Amino acid sequence: MAHRHQIRVRYGECDQQGVVYNPNYMVYMDDATEVWISSRAPDGDYFSLNWDYMLVRSAIEWQGPARSGEILTIDTGIVRYGSSSFDVGYIGNVEERPVFTARAVCVSVRPDTYEKFPTPASIKAILGDVVTWEIPS
Repeated sequence: MAHRHQIRVRYGECDQQGVVYNPNYMVYMDDATEVWISSRAPDGDYFSLNWDYMLVRSAIEWQGPARSGEILTIDTGIVRYGSSSFDVGYIGNVEERPVFTARAVCVSVRPDTYEKFPTPASIKAILGDVVTWEIPS
């Protein structure tokens, strides 16, 4: 079950070439993920889940530029589940023009101790089924 998120690229997020400065894609990915999970949490309250996650690894593959003022659409979904880890896939486009694909490897942690633990079934239900996207590993 994928989630679609849109972000308007701001001038300050661009580099001297006038395109999104590459580290900002990870900020966009994080924003898309937060909105996605919060929108599916009971009452929209992410913190009520008694669950959190931490990023272990991220891989981004750039396909084309996003520029100031453009609307970047990011599709977000689960591309792999492990016992305590899961991979989130991202596909970013401006209109129909490909901009980036990415994969974030994450691990479920307890919010109070940051101790790794198996991803609860209730969280997997919120995140949804695995989507079949071609995403860099």
